[in-house]
Amino acid sequence: GVSHVLTLALQELSLLCKRDVNGVGMLYDLLRSRWLQALLKIYECLQHYIGKKPDPVTLQARALSREVVELLHEAPQSGEIKELRRLLRSPHFKAALLSAHDTVAQKDFEPTLPPLPDNIPENEEAMRIVCLVKNNQPLGATIKRHEITGDITVARVIHGGLADRSGLLYAGDKLVEVNGVPVEGLEPEQVINIL
Repeated sequence: GVSHVLTLALQELSLLCKRDVNGVGMLYDLLRSRWLQALLKIYECLQHYIGKKPDPVTLQARALSREVVELLHEAPQSGEIKELRRLLRSPHFKAALLSAHDTVAQKDFEPTLPPLPDNIPENEEAMRIVCLVKNNQPLGATIKRHEITGDITVARVIHGGLADRSGLLYAGDKLVEVNGVPVEGLEPEQVINIL
C-alpha cells in the first residue's frame, strides 16, 4: 500500500542524503514526519473501508422488529423489557429509522415508472422517460414552441443547471408530458407553470 511505497522512497532518499544532494534532506525529513505518516495511515484505512462495501445483515428490519416485539410480549415483564417494547413500537423508530434502513438495504430508492404500453407501433419514435427532482431549484433549461411542428421542445440547457448536471435533457428534446400532464396544445408559459 501507500506505507510500503513511502518506506521505499525513504530508503532511496536516505542514500541521497548521505551524498548531500540539494533539498533531499528536507524532503527526507518531511516524509519521515509523524503527521504525514498518520495521514497516510488514515488514507489507507479509508481506502480499505471503501473497498469493503458493507452489506446489511437483514433487508427486512421492520418485520424483524415486529417479531421481537411479539417475543417480548410473551417474556416475563421487567422494566427493561417494557421500555424496549415501547421503543420498538414508537412511530419514530418504526417509520423513520427502520423504514429508511429497509429502503437503503433493498436499494429501493429509484422512482417507479409506469410500464410501457404493449401496442407501440413499429414506426414510433423512441421516447425517454426522464425523472428530475427539483427541490425548489430551477430546472436549468428553457423551452420553446417548434416553429413548424408546434411541439414544445427544450430550447437550451443552461450549463451547470439541474438539467445539465443530470445529463437527461438535451436541446431539441420534445416534451410530451410533464408531471403526468400532456403538453400537446399548451403554450410554453403553461408548461413552465407545470414544471
